[in-house]
Amino acid sequence: MSEPRYKLHWVTIIVESLKTLKEAILPLVVVFISGSRNNDSGNWFLDNWSMIIGSVLVVYLLFSGFIKWRRFSYWFEDGELRIESGLFVRKKRYIPFERIQSLNYTEGIFHRPFGLVNVQVETAASSGDQAEAELTAVTREDADLIKKRIADGKKRKVEETGDAIEAGIESAEPIDEESVEKRVFSLNPKQLVLLATTSGGIGVIFSGVAIFLSQFGEFLPLDKVSDELAGLIKFGVFIIVILVLAGLFLAWLVSVAMTFFSYYGFTVRVSDEELIITRGLLEKKRTTIPLSRIQSISFVENPLRQMFGYGRVLVHSAGAAGDGSKIQLFPLVKKSELYEPLQAIFPELDLREPLEKLPKRGRKFYYRIDFLWMIPVIALVSWFFYPYGLLSLLIVPIVMVFGMWQHRSAAYRISGNQVTMRSRGISLETSYTMRKRIQSAHLRQTIFQRRKRVASIHLNVKSGIGVHDVRLRQMDVDEAEELLDWYEPSQG
Repeated sequence: MSEPRYKLHWVTIIVESLKTLKEAILPLVVVFISGSRNNDSGNWFLDNWSMIIGSVLVVYLLFSGFIKWRRFSYWFEDGELRIESGLFVRKKRYIPFERIQSLNYTEGIFHRPFGLVNVQVETAASSGDQAEAELTAVTREDADLIKKRIADGKKRKVEETGDAIEAGIESAEPIDEESVEKRVFSLNPKQLVLLATTSGGIGVIFSGVAIFLSQFGEFLPLDKVSDELAGLIKFGVFIIVILVLAGLFLAWLVSVAMTFFSYYGFTVRVSDEELIITRGLLEKKRTTIPLSRIQSISFVENPLRQMFGYGRVLVHSAGAAGDGSKIQLFPLVKKSELYEPLQAIFPELDLREPLEKLPKRGRKFYYRIDFLWMIPVIALVSWFFYPYGLLSLLIVPIVMVFGMWQHRSAAYRISGNQVTMRSRGISLETSYTMRKRIQSAHLRQTIFQRRKRVASIHLNVKSGIGVHDVRLRQMDVDEAEELLDWYEPSQG
């Protein structure tokens, strides 16, 4: 007897149409802008060709949402989630239940009025934000049914084969069931405001503007803009400075708003097998991460937040989990309040400070290599911009102090089956890694390091479909070799 086939909710038409339109917005802008110039031939079709082509494209893109909804179906058969879609090219995707690692749920503004969710099916082959499969809009009851069928299929597979399946969807409970989930962390309003104002999202705004200008600068009236800027200069440097500061302030406000909407209601719950992270105001996301897939935990403190005793907690997961392989477990948390929620999730984790410092004889390596590229740069700047170029010599003490700061910050600790490593790029990162999660370890030593009896140690753990390199530079070579001995698989 064939299994019943299920269709997506009609809201899929709206969501997919807008999604396709959003992805095609830049090409559409090019079409409309490029046809808006020199359109005085007297022929209406030639003068308005961009509007005609653009309108046809918009209608086609909107219609594509209807096609996807009409041709999309899914069902359960022979221990697999099966999906069929496509009009001109029919696509069939069969995903064995035992390969499914997690289901993530998202509620957008079009889902909430109808009690719908977007379901993303994650497997080990998923990468970044790309899920293995996506059900754009299904009811909560259907989402519960999907989870139950997958969980039942996994249990049946274990009973038939006796093989252990990598932990994933082990519970058949409804997605709204919270009785088995314990809340361990949430952002309060004060933390949310602090997160939004110190997130550094302004860099994303400028990056987006830079990419837009690089791609579409030739279509913009830059000459006219330059003339108007030249006119502004006549009013004095003070006006220019005010305008620049106003622009920076506006970009900062936009980044604050984006972060606020994205992390509103951020909550972490834990069950026996999974971490469940929910967040978002306009679009509510629910990410599920099997605890067995978490490979390493890091506490990251950028210099600004470190001054106030704050940082963020990241976890590296094997396989993607909706937000990628590096997931923000606690986006902002006070260091003094870190112990309780982390112990609730990882009771075996040793959160004591790493106390083993690096030898002083390795300190010069933290800034010596930088001089190799700085010397020609400083020489050229000093030559061509003399005498003001001599100010570039100030870079030398700055780099030296920064290198000594990095050396002073580095430390490690071995406690039982766990190694804790602390290092600094600009931010201070403390990584907690269990021995059983380390895929490989190796020691590197150059001829210069050999003279000073120091070495760099690298520990590789799974992160998504790649690896995350936990490393510590300029360790005492004997201590680095002891760390390698500690890692030997026979020790576990």
